[in-house]
Amino acid sequence: MREVLATHGRPLNRFLLKLTSGNRQTAEDLLQETMVRAWRNLDGLPEMEEARRRWLFTVARRLVIDDVRRRRVRPVEVPLEVEPVTRSDVTASAALANRALRDAVAGLSQAHREVLHLVFFENLRLPEVARRLGVPEGTVRSRLHYALRAVRHAVNG
Repeated sequence: MREVLATHGRPLNRFLLKLTSGNRQTAEDLLQETMVRAWRNLDGLPEMEEARRRWLFTVARRLVIDDVRRRRVRPVEVPLEVEPVTRSDVTASAALANRALRDAVAGLSQAHREVLHLVFFENLRLPEVARRLGVPEGTVRSRLHYALRAVRHAVNG
């Protein structure tokens, strides 16, 4: 087995590096698995060096194909450097966003707040809002546009 590794280890590793787009860790793992399979089939390895080389490269290529297929099925791995988002982070972010939204709405004129309330909380259509407020539909559209723009600007900075 030492002889097989000494003779074919480096060329196999270069081959695997090319097939794994330079991913050294994956190439080394696949080389190790190739050698494990060679060791398990030591009695069945071809006697001639060229045939043995072809056998090893075929096993390595098939392992790469299996690895690619396995990675496609598995979910994407998250790098270790990324800190996990905790429930308290999400809660804090939601609380800050909620506060910013309340402050933004509080800064609007009464007419703009009223239009936002009727459209988004009472789920009224623009013609209904216009009838209830006794103003033209165009005025409702204008108030809604400027209210949303002001809120967006206040929240996003």
